[in-house]
Amino acid sequence: MPVEIRELIIRTTVVNGAGQSSGANGQGGYEGNDTIIAACVDQVLKILERKRER
Repeated sequence: MPVEIRELIIRTTVVNGAGQSSGANGQGGYEGNDTIIAACVDQVLKILERKRER
């Protein structure tokens, strides 16, 4: 019997200036966001593919 998750709660804590270096163009700390977003998109696509196979 499959388990259905009806609610998903994601909590984060954002700390300004912790370990980030500000670049000359004002985008310091954003270099890794593309990698994180790509990984999240891959996970979501995998979940949707598994859901469609059922």
